[in-house]
Amino acid sequence: MTAEELKALEKEVSKARFTLSQKASELHDLIEDRLPVAFEEIPILAQSTYDACKHWDGLNRTLQENKKTV
Repeated sequence: MTAEELKALEKEVSKARFTLSQKASELHDLIEDRLPVAFEEIPILAQSTYDACKHWDGLNRTLQENKKTV
């Protein structure tokens, strides 16, 4: 992986981290502000938060592996 590709991957990891933070914040807001009325939203927000975390994890693992080989 070239230095340019590595830098692009780092940027993608950073964006994915930001997205997962936003999803976690939405889940937190639901729990803090809208329960018990909005309890049916829990599975949707939990799944989207989980998906964002998995996406970040995959990208971050790829980044870490590629940093080892540089």
